[in-house]
Amino acid sequence: MPASLFPGYLFVRMDPAAARWRAIRSTVGIRDLVCFGDMPAALPDGIVEGIRDREDDKGFVRMDKVAPFAKGDKVQIAAGALCEQVGLFDCMTDDERVVVLLDLLGRPLKVRLPVEAVVAYA
Repeated sequence: MPASLFPGYLFVRMDPAAARWRAIRSTVGIRDLVCFGDMPAALPDGIVEGIRDREDDKGFVRMDKVAPFAKGDKVQIAAGALCEQVGLFDCMTDDERVVVLLDLLGRPLKVRLPVEAVVAYA
């Protein structure tokens, strides 16, 4: 289910030295401004454009999943037929699955698993 990326936030482009930005605080739905000291905080160039570049045709922003492990990390399978097997994290796929390299019967085997089925090896 889609959720707001920045609920309650409004991004504006302005020159805080020249604009009457304090009036923004009285706009219905605006709680406050993110400020550093007495001045509104500025985003580095390209941030909002980068978010817009990831919008789909309905205005939803695709969130790229961050891999929960680094390549080569030792992981343990916590669910399913291969439960308790230990292997090495290889990568994350586009469909929110992880690829783990196992050594089964002396042979390397890559398996794709739901990300929830893999935990860090303790």
